[in-house]
Amino acid sequence: MKIALITGITGQDGSYLCEQLLAKGYVVHGMIRRASNFNTQRLDHLVSDPEVYNQRLFLHHGDLTDSSNLNRLLERIGPTEIYNLAAQSHVKVSFEVPEYTAEVDGVGTLRFLDAIKEAGLQKRARFYQASTSELFGLVQEVPQTEKTPFYPRSPYGVAKLYAYWIVVNYRESYGLHASNGILFNHESPRRGETFVTRKITRAAGRIREGLQECVELGNLDAQRDWGYAPEYTEMMWRILQQEQPGDYVCATNEMHTVRDFCQNAFTTVEMPLTFEGEGVDEVGRDASGNIRVKVNPQYFRPSEVELLIGNPEKARRELGWEPKVTFNDLVGIMAQADWQLARQEKAARALQQAVLQSLNLAGMGTTTKMFEP
Repeated sequence: MKIALITGITGQDGSYLCEQLLAKGYVVHGMIRRASNFNTQRLDHLVSDPEVYNQRLFLHHGDLTDSSNLNRLLERIGPTEIYNLAAQSHVKVSFEVPEYTAEVDGVGTLRFLDAIKEAGLQKRARFYQASTSELFGLVQEVPQTEKTPFYPRSPYGVAKLYAYWIVVNYRESYGLHASNGILFNHESPRRGETFVTRKITRAAGRIREGLQECVELGNLDAQRDWGYAPEYTEMMWRILQQEQPGDYVCATNEMHTVRDFCQNAFTTVEMPLTFEGEGVDEVGRDASGNIRVKVNPQYFRPSEVELLIGNPEKARRELGWEPKVTFNDLVGIMAQADWQLARQEKAARALQQAVLQSLNLAGMGTTTKMFEP
């Protein structure tokens, strides 16, 4: 039986990968950080299933900044496959917490690789490192491939660059089956709401339902290669099934601007936008002339990455992998899901108001504070 260990299992990629591995018959162990609030929402459907949780899915507290914890987990679990997806993964935030980003995203990968070696698992366990298109930063060629020179433009990208090369070094020095997946932007309805794509689709649904007036974004001209997250986690698994380790670009070879993403998302919720103006004065208006999208310089990065587009030819050739969900389909999937969430939020508010009105009419003098979460 194959045993997988996934760090970052509560995130977008970790939750999809967990589902896919369970469906393939794996026993899955996930590492989660201790928090005062429950942070397993993306796994709730699995955690609440008594035939899965603590039977084929096990969760452990841990952190990539704690070497002794990593050693204990590896000795206890004895995994055959390790997927290191944990990271401080927000590029803009990495400028605010650069040292922490380096500790987790860079040195954390070293700690993990060294723990594998110290636990004597280098011949048993295969290791996948979640690398990133942010390695290319100030791009040196278009599109980017596995041979394109790196030029990261953020503390996040620099930390991930260290992680990339330490994986290569341990592979060559100690014979570890260790691989990098250079994943370009990949999205889904499970994407965190602080990431620009989910921020857009969440706002589109809420604006359509009258719950929000507009959304403020950063660089609308930034161009990205966006794919569908479940397809990318499938590629992670395929990488570790190869006889020999290697490094692979995972991308669609198709590029769109943030503005394109906005237009598609708002069109999906039946509120098409027209953009006018330039730079920080650019706005997106609906058919009635109301401003629904604004540019806020607060969201600009200190050093911007203007263009990322990847060529996945090596993955297509060696792994038999290629993306099937198009850009339009991806935006539609996310916008429809968030529109439904907005409808539910609107209905809940209406119900709350109806209850309050009923109680007030009955002379109970109830205030809204009783119903706040």
